[in-house]
Amino acid sequence: MSKRRRFSAEFKARVALDALSGELTLSELASKYKIHPNQVSTWKRQAKDQIVDGFSGKAKSRQTNSEDELKDLHAKIGQLTIENDFLQKAFARK
Repeated sequence: MSKRRRFSAEFKARVALDALSGELTLSELASKYKIHPNQVSTWKRQAKDQIVDGFSGKAKSRQTNSEDELKDLHAKIGQLTIENDFLQKAFARK
């Protein structure tokens, strides 16, 4: 079984920018970078979406949402730790 190849963010960005420039076709880009043409179109679409999000301010709101979610998760971890300690002490008495 062959290993799955991993690509760096810089490589993906370079391929996506080349695809967005339109100088070469998807097939030409795929053969140039030795990847599948579907991968080129996927990275191109992701780049377009992220560019739009960057100008619309969605990226910033996503970051604040993830920070709020992280705070909630830390609070939940603390609550569950306290409950776990309490239950361990309660069952240890028996």
